[in-house]
Amino acid sequence: MSETEFRNIIEAALFAAGKSLNLSELSLLFEEAQRPDAAAIRAALDALAQDYIGRPIEIVEAGGGFRIQVRRQYAGAVARLWPERPQRYSRALLETLALIGYRQPITRAEIEAVRGVTVNPNIIKTLLERQWIRVVGHRDLPGRPELLGTTREFLEYFSLKSLDELPPLAQLRVLGELNPQFELGVTDGPEPASAPLSDALGAEEESGIEADAADGEEYTQRSSGLVAAPPESLD
Repeated sequence: MSETEFRNIIEAALFAAGKSLNLSELSLLFEEAQRPDAAAIRAALDALAQDYIGRPIEIVEAGGGFRIQVRRQYAGAVARLWPERPQRYSRALLETLALIGYRQPITRAEIEAVRGVTVNPNIIKTLLERQWIRVVGHRDLPGRPELLGTTREFLEYFSLKSLDELPPLAQLRVLGELNPQFELGVTDGPEPASAPLSDALGAEEESGIEADAADGEEYTQRSSGLVAAPPESLD
């Protein structure tokens, strides 16, 4: 197989997948006798990334895999193909997700202790349905409360290679230990090519969630990144 054919197969898979594919998944594109190693796949990905310089698409590493997506500066124009109202998440949901991201593993009671209010069950339900969080164990306490942590889907959605790329807590204002209005991913430098976490946190509405009455304020933001192949549902 030629190097060009090899690279074309990887490019076609990334384009068709519409999500991140890791090195193991990409290796399965080839017959066992011709299956490349991780170094060869990474070299092909690097070559594709070079080919995309100056083009409106890019290869992004996120959630332990790689994907093709529209560059941020073109996402607004492309999004007009799917006209919809600005999408929303409640402030309570954003706070809960941020606490899980920074403090994991963490129980619901520990989240409530920091936020000072009861966590609406719909918030946890929504985050589980989105596959942004999962139950990673149980605390050794009466009732064995669930320990919550983030997932690969969380990293992929917010374009993070790992949790180490979360903005440092020093960037968050203090309210007890954490501020109710998280300003995640805000910097004074030039805009990065992929969306910062603050953009992504307000990127999609979850119609099943009911905002906490005590935390009724909602944040509204349109998504600032699109993968090359649109997801199955944009609702």
